[in-house]
Amino acid sequence: MIETKTRTLVAAYSDLQVKAGYSVKIDDKEIALFKVTNGKVYGIENSSPHPKGGVLTEGLVSGEYVFCPVYDWKISLSDGKVQAPDEGQVKTYQVEVEADNVYIII
Repeated sequence: MIETKTRTLVAAYSDLQVKAGYSVKIDDKEIALFKVTNGKVYGIENSSPHPKGGVLTEGLVSGEYVFCPVYDWKISLSDGKVQAPDEGQVKTYQVEVEADNVYIII
């Protein structure tokens, strides 16, 4: 069976602030977008993997990591993995930028 992916326009690149979270919703998925200092945009699940959660768009961004605003877990924007000694992972989403358009591929 061939799985087809959907490309969804979610934001204008110019609306994304560097090192600030931007939340979008696609169906039942809440996705956090982050534009880092080199201009690259990442998309990850907008909920901390900590058992008690935390909204990642409210977290601080440093380099290519976001810190959970509630539990201070350091989460990679590129692969969603939590840095040791903590454990966990959030889902990541493929992001494409064309001109001023930001798309998520699901």
